Amino acid sequence: MNKRAIEFLRADPAMAGIIERVGPIRHKPRRLPPFESLAQAIVYQQLSGKAAGTIFSRFLALFGTGDFPAPGDVLRLDCEMLRTAGLSRPKAGYILDLAQKACDGLLPSLDECDAMTDQEIVARLTAVKGVGRWTADMLLIFNLGRPDVLPVHDLGVRRGFQIAHRKRKMPEPEALARHGKRWSPHRTAAALYLWRAVDLPGDSEQFRG
Repeated sequence: MNKRAIEFLRADPAMAGIIERVGPIRHKPRRLPPFESLAQAIVYQQLSGKAAGTIFSRFLALFGTGDFPAPGDVLRLDCEMLRTAGLSRPKAGYILDLAQKACDGLLPSLDECDAMTDQEIVARLTAVKGVGRWTADMLLIFNLGRPDVLPVHDLGVRRGFQIAHRKRKMPEPEALARHGKRWSPHRTAAALYLWRAVDLPGDSEQFRG
């Protein structure tokens, strides 16, 4: 992680305490095509990592190549065929809508994303069924490596803030967004440390609201 970001965040005493306890964090963006990144995100929504991983493997197996399918390949299957991989009916529909928008040129490519602002990317992505602000934020952070993203609706980030500031309750998203302005332009680094704070021994139970 950028050392400049860490030093900047240390100006916040609560964040400095978390940084000291967590130590360095390695963060390397995946840089996958947005179609692939979003399709995987849809599969993983609201599931444990193990269950989602099994379904994702079955999804890939439907295409028999070992590679991630192109949008046109996905559209050759119908909803019922996608459901045989273990996808719910809504998720199968979301993936088909995602593939259609990719084929129609409505989903930005990786190169196009690089020329767009965070706000422009979010607006384009959230036009896809099943892709909300949280999913768009995850793509910005983990796929594109954008440096100034704070997913204020994420429960882990909110819990981490609660732990860092020794609050009895998690902050509401609006309050977290207001506080997070002081971390700009390094809000992604702040989010990564808040996620890690939840895993610190003892703290998550001590401050459970």
